[in-house]
Amino acid sequence: MLECAQVKRKANFNMSKKLIYSGKAKDIYTTEDENLIISTYKDQATAFNGVKKEQIAGKGVLNNQISSFIFEKLNAAGVATHFVEKISDTEQLNKKVEIIPLEVVLRNYTAGSFSKRFGVEEGIAFETPIVEFYYKNDDLDDPFINDEHVKFLKIADDQQIAYLKEETRRINKLLKAWFAEIGLKLIDFKLEFGFDKDGKIILADEFSPDNCRLWDADGNHMDKDVFRRGLGELTDVYEIVWEKLQGLK
Repeated sequence: MLECAQVKRKANFNMSKKLIYSGKAKDIYTTEDENLIISTYKDQATAFNGVKKEQIAGKGVLNNQISSFIFEKLNAAGVATHFVEKISDTEQLNKKVEIIPLEVVLRNYTAGSFSKRFGVEEGIAFETPIVEFYYKNDDLDDPFINDEHVKFLKIADDQQIAYLKEETRRINKLLKAWFAEIGLKLIDFKLEFGFDKDGKIILADEFSPDNCRLWDADGNHMDKDVFRRGLGELTDVYEIVWEKLQGLK
């Protein structure tokens, strides 16, 4: 009976779908409920702010599976997120939020742009994980900004900035432990948050190998760096991550 109800609800949502945003990795649609949206994952892979772009069959399905799984675990752990349920191979039902124009990056190890910026090798563990803010603006190439910039741009106040950092660190402890359990090292990741209908800040967007770095025990990349750096087939790596995640308790 539950499955029948879900099918009927999905049919109603699909009848009222209207595209409201098309991004690099997802399309966002309205539903019959003004407080809910449908996120549809694409097969598109992009890097370097869209300079490198490619269609990769099966990527959307894998990202939806992985992100849905992670968000379900975060919800169960008491993290407030926009995730409601996975409604198809490529679709999620999410709470509608007003996205805060910040990319919140947490780094457990040196890698990527951090290593380039400071001229250090990749893979050095930080004594305390580092949280960084980037201004979410494609036209400006998502520049690195600090707390004072965030306040000047009126993106968030002191209390909200503190909450974003604290919540990101809490999420990191959960994610780091889960990935360690399946033999993967969480190097860094990017989160996005938004205001829900009640004005509460909740986790939004997605969590997949598209927006984090994962290394296996041998230091092999298990994330979008495979695409960025031309290290192999992206979906092969994402499939391994998905298979490992299903082994979590």
